[in-house]
Amino acid sequence: MLLYTHIGRVKDSLPLVASIESDDESKELRQLKSQINVLLGVVDTQSEPVGSISSGSYMINYSITDGIIYFTVTEGKFPKQIAFSYLEDLQKEFGKSHGTAALQAGVRPYQFAEFDNYIQKTKRVYQDQRATKHLDRINSDLKDVSKIMSKNIEDLLYRGEKLDRMSDLSTSLKYESKKYMSAAKRVNLEALIRQYAPIAGIVFIIMFIIWWRLF
Repeated sequence: MLLYTHIGRVKDSLPLVASIESDDESKELRQLKSQINVLLGVVDTQSEPVGSISSGSYMINYSITDGIIYFTVTEGKFPKQIAFSYLEDLQKEFGKSHGTAALQAGVRPYQFAEFDNYIQKTKRVYQDQRATKHLDRINSDLKDVSKIMSKNIEDLLYRGEKLDRMSDLSTSLKYESKKYMSAAKRVNLEALIRQYAPIAGIVFIIMFIIWWRLF
């Protein structure tokens, strides 16, 4: 089930839209909303463009497009394919109707609140079990989500991990590069020794003979 949707601006963590839920929302959902506000301050231009973050029995899925980040909270067992297809629909519509304006200076928090009308309409479509044809089309057209980055909310909020797409790879490449350079230097040195050692030996013998005859 799609529980909550939030749209924000990456460069300055400005909230643009938040879906309006029932007044009797649960304590868990209020906590998830707070976590999204924190995550909005964590993401930057180097963050992985799509990801899923587990928080207890819930999942926070997000997608970044053109400087705008789209969050949706789902139950843990809710299909990721449908969650990301839902976010993709929001991206297309919001980008078309508000994308340019949302990136301008002087935008106020939640300035595009009216977009919640589209959010609620789209959410009903994705959650309507009778819309089997629509869901079948979604499942047949969706991208493979097996490679979407998954993290745990505690790792991000309390252990200082980042959503950087290249941080782990960069560290690994740096380590491997150092090993490669060290090995390359050793191989080059050994090659030079093998190449010039015989010549150096002959020169040394000749110099020794000349020295012995002269002195």
